[in-house]
Amino acid sequence: MTKFKGLYPALATPMDEKGELAEDALRAIIESNIESGVHGWWVAGGTGESVLLDDEENMRIAEIVVDQAGGRANTIMHVGASTTRRAAKMAEHAAKVGAEAICCVPPFFYRPTDEAVVQHYKAVGAASDLPLFVYNLPQATGTEITPELMLKIQDRVPQLKGLKHSALTFANIRTFADMGLDCFVGNCQLMLPALTIGACGMIDGPPNAAPEPWIDVWNAYNDGDWETAKSSQALATKIAAVIRGGAGMHANIKALLSHRLNVDCGSPRPPGLPLAADQKKQLISEADALGFGVFPSLSKST
Repeated sequence: MTKFKGLYPALATPMDEKGELAEDALRAIIESNIESGVHGWWVAGGTGESVLLDDEENMRIAEIVVDQAGGRANTIMHVGASTTRRAAKMAEHAAKVGAEAICCVPPFFYRPTDEAVVQHYKAVGAASDLPLFVYNLPQATGTEITPELMLKIQDRVPQLKGLKHSALTFANIRTFADMGLDCFVGNCQLMLPALTIGACGMIDGPPNAAPEPWIDVWNAYNDGDWETAKSSQALATKIAAVIRGGAGMHANIKALLSHRLNVDCGSPRPPGLPLAADQKKQLISEADALGFGVFPSLSKST
């Protein structure tokens, strides 16, 4: 696959009982997503808890996802780190193992100047020479990639392909699209309106555990079936609210994936907290009520 558009769930990182990467569970998530029709993944981003993982763990995740996908869907590997050296090292590794693209947050903790941001992306892009997606997440990084800053990056980073736009300035989606960039909206509750103003697709965490309604949004929108697109977005928004509620998205996604796959996906890595038994029961009850029980492909095989 070469085009970057459609539904790209932000991939969760399943853990075993010791809090280590659960490789078999990760492969099961990838297969269930492919069977549901996803077009690729945003790997080891915020949903994937990458900042809580060692670089070696993030690189192992890249290897597993590329291997399991086998070219059936695109891997956009997040290589963002607090230092340019670390980010460049992971970018080089992503290219080596066969990822289709990389993505990267700007440097965080210390507030960088525009020139520092540009130099960071220049080094990371050169390390892999893969298509590069900027991760615009100012709520977490403290730096917003404005259209003005993006122009500076675009002028000096030849690998730049697009971005995941998770900033609150929704209208900039159109601005970025007009700059010739592939702009994914980073809020799953805004997929349909984002498509109407130029987004190439959507990347967010909840569709990892429940991709079906967002696939329906994408297909209906592209078929010109406005009523189905609207009703699918309404259902998607309801399950997103369930997944984002309660104890928080990371724990909820893993619990719902465990339920739907019948594979233990574990709990968040500390300082994230696991769900209590009553929280898990409530989550599964609400998801089941919306029609998100066991994945259809698994229910047919049992």
